[in-house]
Amino acid sequence: MAKKILEQFEQYPVIAAIKDEAGLRKCLESEIQIVFVLYGDICNIGEIVDRLKKGGKTVIIHLDLISGLGNKEIVVEYIQKTTRADGIISTKPALIKHAKELNFFSIMRFFMLDSKTYSNIKKQIENVKPDMIEIIPGVMPKVIARLCELIEDKVPVIAGGMITDKEDAMSALKAGAIAISTTKENVWFM
Repeated sequence: MAKKILEQFEQYPVIAAIKDEAGLRKCLESEIQIVFVLYGDICNIGEIVDRLKKGGKTVIIHLDLISGLGNKEIVVEYIQKTTRADGIISTKPALIKHAKELNFFSIMRFFMLDSKTYSNIKKQIENVKPDMIEIIPGVMPKVIARLCELIEDKVPVIAGGMITDKEDAMSALKAGAIAISTTKENVWFM
């Protein structure tokens, strides 16, 4: 399963990150194949996923942003058993590690705050072993290139956050990111 999803990221490097109902509707009109769900709650996340799956999308849920879900490992099992999601995103190592134990696709999100983040990411990759990582903000080509060199292609990198146009997307991809995620609909249709 992970291999199939990774191949999709290589084939379709623009990811729709949806944060509301309007974004979901627009995403369903697009040719986007991979969707990051950044909204919802414990009561409606199944319906959100079902609508996207009916639209032929690969769906990854950002657990940290779903209301009513905590940060205990059981939330990974809940999402896996009660939705048709293809995987999860989280900043929490325990959730990513548990997803890996369940053979559930996992993306660990990191915020690039300072130079210490590089060593933290390397350490987390070794300990948690996510399928992919996402770095925020994604508009820093030099940082992306340095990170890709540091982790030596051990895990693919997604650049997300603040990507607003084709130039931002192309710069991130040229720097070594395998894909970009954005809420900016104009980038979905480029």
